[in-house]
Amino acid sequence: MSSGRTESFSDGVFAVAITLLIFNLLSIGQGPLSYRLLWHAWPQYAAYVVSFLTIGIMWMNHHTVFAHVRLIDRPLLVLNLLLLMGVVAIPFPTALIAEHLTGPNRSGGSAAAVVYGIVMIVISVCYNAIWEYLVRHAAMLGSASTTRLLRDSVPGFGAAPPLARIPRWSVGLLGYLAGTLIAAFVSAAVALAVYGALAVFYLFNHLPDPAAMGESQPGD
Repeated sequence: MSSGRTESFSDGVFAVAITLLIFNLLSIGQGPLSYRLLWHAWPQYAAYVVSFLTIGIMWMNHHTVFAHVRLIDRPLLVLNLLLLMGVVAIPFPTALIAEHLTGPNRSGGSAAAVVYGIVMIVISVCYNAIWEYLVRHAAMLGSASTTRLLRDSVPGFGAAPPLARIPRWSVGLLGYLAGTLIAAFVSAAVALAVYGALAVFYLFNHLPDPAAMGESQPGD
């Protein structure tokens, strides 16, 4: 299967997931509307912004990952489906956090933030698995770069193996683990802030663009 077809399907899933987030805001103002009501709906706004940024940045990075290859084999296709299963699930914990972060249902805030963290951990694991598979099978997948070049293009945790082989952007997985533990034992609000900070982290720590590496693209 061509990478273009896989990206088109994935783009549709990302579009659906990011659009579903707005439904969490539609219940605000059903009934008498006031500035006080709008102000107290801040958990819904916060959850929406964090999840919108998260899905949007995931979409950008997903494009960068698959731009390195021209073909998609069955194992990579399965890994991508698992990733998309996590992405399309994000609106669910987003709604839970919006409903339980404050107010009479705040006792469920911890569980809601934990569910959010678990979904993000699954997504992070899938992203790392996809990149590792792509790197190991670069030639078979039609990449213009070699396995070594792809590995060397991503900064690692250290200068020598094995830390040098672990992409620095994979630190997000540890961040989501930390956020989940914070949600369980400290505060759901603090955990949501951690998840938001990780979205910003991935905005600046991502895989190299094929064009920056001198890779030729389909149609060049």
